[in-house]
Amino acid sequence: MRRFGLKILDIYIIRKFVGTYFYAIILIVGIAVVFDVAEKMDDFMGKGAPLSAIIFDYYLNFIPYFANLFSSLFTFIAVIFFTSKMAYNTEIIAILSSGVSFRRMLFPYFVSATIIALFSFLLNSFIIPPANRTRIEFENAYVKKALKSTERNIHRQVRSGIFIYMQSYNTNSEIGYKFTMEKIVDGKMESKLMSDYIKWNPENSKWTVNNYHIRNYTDKGEEVISGEKIDTTIYLDPSDFSRRLNIVETMNMFELDEFIDQQRLQGAGNVDFYLIEKYSRVAYPFSTFILTLIGVALSSRKVRGGIGLHIGLGLGLSFSYILFMRFSTMFSVGGSIPPLIAVWIPNLLYAVIALILYRLAPK
Repeated sequence: MRRFGLKILDIYIIRKFVGTYFYAIILIVGIAVVFDVAEKMDDFMGKGAPLSAIIFDYYLNFIPYFANLFSSLFTFIAVIFFTSKMAYNTEIIAILSSGVSFRRMLFPYFVSATIIALFSFLLNSFIIPPANRTRIEFENAYVKKALKSTERNIHRQVRSGIFIYMQSYNTNSEIGYKFTMEKIVDGKMESKLMSDYIKWNPENSKWTVNNYHIRNYTDKGEEVISGEKIDTTIYLDPSDFSRRLNIVETMNMFELDEFIDQQRLQGAGNVDFYLIEKYSRVAYPFSTFILTLIGVALSSRKVRGGIGLHIGLGLGLSFSYILFMRFSTMFSVGGSIPPLIAVWIPNLLYAVIALILYRLAPK
């Protein structure tokens, strides 16, 4: 009979947890959509965005993106809300008085947290990225201003042993000025291409090199070739210069790993940003367990302030977690902290807080 009773308790808590979680998502996402519509209405109307594109290309993809982005927060709110209600109705006291330990009572909570964390990881790593591609394309077309490159003195390794340099690049005209491409084999310069400027040719998807000089270095000596124009491939296209940082949101885990390797090869200066995105896809779902433990330990005690006090304390902790996560990743992008450490520091710190609250929880 006791085992049967525990199974009923597990199902009861899991149903409460998951049900309140999805209720919180629907409620908060609904509010977020209303505010987002009000904020972007002028952009939609000013740029003539079709209603079908607004609904199906943007908001149909915005909703799962936003919901998953704050999945840990919704989890925390759900735990605080229904556990506080159980404590207020003396259900927690009844459960503990019946011989069920506090640790055993946590079991259905962590089963629910595991389901949510796995669901969040799969969404963020494989399902949401294709949806983000459509959403970001819509934003670039109807919301955000065209991106203009201000990058100067561009150095890239585009392939093994092939290095390029541009003094500057204009994203509007797709022209790179003072272009140089060097090919180095076994530590020796094999050839060097120098040009006044290069321009992208969309007809053949190649670069037109203008006023060029090619120096080929062989065992017999140096060979110089000059000319007005020549079409060539430099293993780059205009999108590499106008790409926004949020492009990584459109990549699944395998594509993101490949992209990071490519950016490292090219010597890109913002690899840390991409690494933060990669590590966050594991760290954020894992925070579900930490915030669940904090939520249960904090709200399982009946207090005079009731549910309102628990929700207030819970929201304060959850928002401080999100704020701390943003600060740590900001320092990582600035080069002060390695990306892996920056992403996991908030989880480690709040795991300690969770263990302290667990020790203080009613047993």
